[in-house]
Amino acid sequence: MNGNVEVVVVGGGYGGVTAANSLARRDGVSVTLVNPRPDFVERIRLHQLVTGSDDAVVGFGEVLGGNVRLVVDTATRIDAAERRVSLAGGGTVSYDYLVYAVGSGASDPGVPGAAEFAHSVSDLEGAERLRSALAATPASDPVTVVGAGPTGLETAAELAELGRKVTLVCGDVLGSSLHAQGRRPVARRLAKLGVTVLEGPRARVTEVTRDGVQLDDGRELPSAVTVWTAGFRVPDLAARSGLRTDTEGRLVTDATLTSVDDVRIVAAGDAAVMTDRPFRMSCQAAVQLGPGAADTILRRIEGKTPARVRMLFAGQCLSLGRNEGVTQFSYLNDRVNALHVSGRLGAGVKEIACRFTLNQLVSGARKASSRASHGDSTDRLESPQSEDRTTPSSTRRAA
Repeated sequence: MNGNVEVVVVGGGYGGVTAANSLARRDGVSVTLVNPRPDFVERIRLHQLVTGSDDAVVGFGEVLGGNVRLVVDTATRIDAAERRVSLAGGGTVSYDYLVYAVGSGASDPGVPGAAEFAHSVSDLEGAERLRSALAATPASDPVTVVGAGPTGLETAAELAELGRKVTLVCGDVLGSSLHAQGRRPVARRLAKLGVTVLEGPRARVTEVTRDGVQLDDGRELPSAVTVWTAGFRVPDLAARSGLRTDTEGRLVTDATLTSVDDVRIVAAGDAAVMTDRPFRMSCQAAVQLGPGAADTILRRIEGKTPARVRMLFAGQCLSLGRNEGVTQFSYLNDRVNALHVSGRLGAGVKEIACRFTLNQLVSGARKASSRASHGDSTDRLESPQSEDRTTPSSTRRAA
C-alpha cells in the first residue's frame, strides 16, 4: 500500500493501547484511538478504587505515544464498506485498517432486581458508584458480593479488610478458575478476614432487593450493598455493525485476529474470539493480543502474510486485601497447575504484575513517541465538543 496508512483503534484498554503504540512506531502509519474516556483505566485495580487504596486511572499522556491521536468519543457503528466509524458526538473517523478493542463490561445478570439494586466493579463508572454507595452506608451494615471469580474474590477481601461485614455468594465453587490446591489459601484468607462464604449449586442468587438477596435454597440474606461480579459481556458494536459475532457477541476472527468478514478489521482483547483457539478474558491476554493485532496489520501493509498469533500464559494473580494474596501458576496454555504462592509473597507478586503491566504500556508509549520527536506529530486530543474539527462529518487526519 502506497502513501500514509490510517489506522483507527476503537477502545483504549490494555489491548487497544498496546496495539496503538505498536502501530505508531512504524513510519507511514497514522494512528487514531477512539475511547469514551479521556484517561486510561487500570481495570485490574478497580477493586482498589472502591476502597480508596488506588484511583485506578492514568492519563493517556503516560501510556499512549505522543504521535497517537486521541478522540474522546464513543463508537456507535462501523461501516466496513466505507471504512468509517460513526461517533456518538456526531462525527466520523475514516480508516484504512481498524483495530476492534472495545473490551468487556458487567454482564446482564438476568436476575430480578439485580440491574436495579446491585452494583458493578467491572468499569470505572460502576466502581465509582459502588464507592459512593459504600461511603453512604454504615460500616456495620452487611455487604454481599455475588460471584467468586477473581473480581469477586478480590472485591470481597478488599472490603473485608476495611472491616466490612461481607458475605460472598459463590454460585458454586469458591475460585472455580483456580486449582483445588490454590483455592485453599484463598479460603483461609477469606476466613481470617471474616468473610462468610456460601458455596454449592443452590448458593445462587435468584432475586436482589434494595436491602437483601434471595438464594435458590430459599435463604434470604440482608444486604445493604450488593456487588455483582458474576460474568462479563462485550459491547454490541460488532453485531450492530453487521459483523459476524459468536453467541456472546464477540467479533469472530481467524488465528491472525482478522475478522472473518473483513481483512481490514483486526481485533484485540476481550471483545473478540478465535473460534479454534478460545482464550480467557483477561489483561494477560489483552497485552499479547494488542501487539499481535498490530503485527497482523503491519504485515498486510507490507504485502506479507500475517502470522498466527501465539499466546502464552503464566497464571492468575489475586490480591486478597493489601497484605496478602495468591498467585496461581499455570501451564503455557492457561491450564492451571498445583503450583502457587500465597500470603505476603502472593500479594507482592500481584503488585509486581500490576506495576509491570503499567510500565510496559509506558515503555510502549515512549517508543512510539520517539518517532513523533522527529516531527510528523498531530493534535493530541480531540473531544466530542472540540471546535477544531475540519467538518462535522469527518475527523480523519490529513495525510
